[in-house]
Amino acid sequence: KAASNGLLEAQIWNWLLQAEESERNMQGLFSAGFERHEAGPGVGLLKSLGVKVESGSFVWEGEKEVTATIDSRTSFIQSLEGSQYDANSLDSSLIDHFQGRKGLIEIEDTITRNWTLTKTGVEYNTESLEEIQQIGQITPEILQGESWRDAEFKSFDVNAPAPIPAGGRPHPMQALIERIRSVFLEMGFSEIEGDYVQSAGWNMDALFIPQSHPARTMQDTFYLNDPEKVEVAPEMLDLWAKVHEHGHDTGSKGWGVEFDKEEAQKGLLRTHTTVNTIRHIAENPHVPSRVFGIGRVFRQETIDRTHLPEFHQIEGIIHEPDANLPMLISTLKTFYAKMGYPDVRVRPAYFPYTEPSVEVEVFWRGEWLELGGSGIFRPEVTEPLGTEWPVCAWGMGLERLAMLVLGLDDIRELYQPDLERLSKMPIL
Repeated sequence: KAASNGLLEAQIWNWLLQAEESERNMQGLFSAGFERHEAGPGVGLLKSLGVKVESGSFVWEGEKEVTATIDSRTSFIQSLEGSQYDANSLDSSLIDHFQGRKGLIEIEDTITRNWTLTKTGVEYNTESLEEIQQIGQITPEILQGESWRDAEFKSFDVNAPAPIPAGGRPHPMQALIERIRSVFLEMGFSEIEGDYVQSAGWNMDALFIPQSHPARTMQDTFYLNDPEKVEVAPEMLDLWAKVHEHGHDTGSKGWGVEFDKEEAQKGLLRTHTTVNTIRHIAENPHVPSRVFGIGRVFRQETIDRTHLPEFHQIEGIIHEPDANLPMLISTLKTFYAKMGYPDVRVRPAYFPYTEPSVEVEVFWRGEWLELGGSGIFRPEVTEPLGTEWPVCAWGMGLERLAMLVLGLDDIRELYQPDLERLSKMPIL
């Protein structure tokens, strides 16, 4: 259609050149018969060539250059009509341009193989060749008979290109979740879950995050209108208030400011899965446990190649009398080794609710990549929960790990409904 009727930008450009100056605007474009769904994209294409809209009218400089570019595009499309060409013989810049425009050109990958006899093959004595029959495919008829006993079977090159089966398989993210779950279960951990909706108290105050912390603002956290308030046990509110205001019996000075109990009962979407492990400790303060969780969390993030407002976190704790930092580091190194990353190092870090704190890095493709934070929960966190045992804790972003495993540069590719792309991702 574009070859016979002309490209959209060519049609609009020709109209602009012929129209009166007073008519060179969007209303004139519509009056000339261009539909709204055509005008927008067409004007966009012309803008990329230097045409501007000033005070509602179309203006331009370099008329010859614009015309020459449009003519070259038109000639290119017309030359392709009803034919096939080797892309290497065509203008690569025009191929790149039209490849980004839907439905104008179609590019197919083809493989050409040429065979030539080697010197040995040319000199081979063909008179000594013997024609033999080889079985290339085993059928029920062959198996039912006796011919296969003395037959010669054709050898197969397992490295030869072959079509990819079109069968279904788990989504790469789900496959990775199952792999992580399997590794932790293999290491003797149990899985826990929690609700998306939490109170600000359990989500933040329990972790000794000050109520004035920037992460608690509406710019970073999804606060809810329903439920606007999530009830918290009065005894927990009292404990958190004492810890935040003056440290209570933890040896800490606290934050030295008044604790707002109403703020602690605001409803929100959890910003991390640490809230699950915190509540698990509160419910089992005197029971040794090694637990992990994999769940969705929510933050007010602008969507780009490395951020999403909804993503997954992997969380885990070791809660027992002899828990210590070497145990934590050893556990994380074992986990990453089982995931296929044997080179692991830790570096000192700071997190509000752990001390000491370390960041975990793995060596991948020649560089060290940070994949998570960890540490020992501070007394201000654990003592209000009723336990005196140390707690090794860690957390990491699942999507970041998925990008590493799948070799992606853009986090959005994990959730795009592109079946072809998904089918080509590595099987985990």
